[in-house]
Amino acid sequence: MDIIKSIEHEQLKSKVPDIRVGNTVRVHQRIKEGNRQRIQVFEGIVIKKQNGGLNETFTVRRVAYGVGVEKTFLLNSPLIEKVETVRVGKARRAKLYYLRDRVGKAAKTKENIGARIENNEIVVKEEMPAEEPVKEEVVEATAENTTEEVKNEN
Repeated sequence: MDIIKSIEHEQLKSKVPDIRVGNTVRVHQRIKEGNRQRIQVFEGIVIKKQNGGLNETFTVRRVAYGVGVEKTFLLNSPLIEKVETVRVGKARRAKLYYLRDRVGKAAKTKENIGARIENNEIVVKEEMPAEEPVKEEVVEATAENTTEEVKNEN
């Protein structure tokens, strides 16, 4: 395997949350302030997902005090504790940039009524098979086998 791919494989999370564009999600992010750590929750609509593999990111948008705030999270970041789905939205586009121009209720996606809210996780990283050395079978020669072989040769 390529050296870069093997290093990236070590950095991947084993289980990644199933995030879709249009869903309203709650992202629990670990914040470090000095020597203390706390968890901050950011809730909003996923407006885009991009890249793949180790560099996969998703952007969440919310309106706080009349100001639109967007945060981009690295999916495989160790700082993200968990991502939970609050409601399943109906999106027919891959990028929902048009929500930036909307205000109030128009800035939401339609809810997919029949959908179940499931916090599924996708298993991305499976254990890499370690290359095992090939074992050679050793046949032990006993005194009986060698005497029979000598008799057969004569």
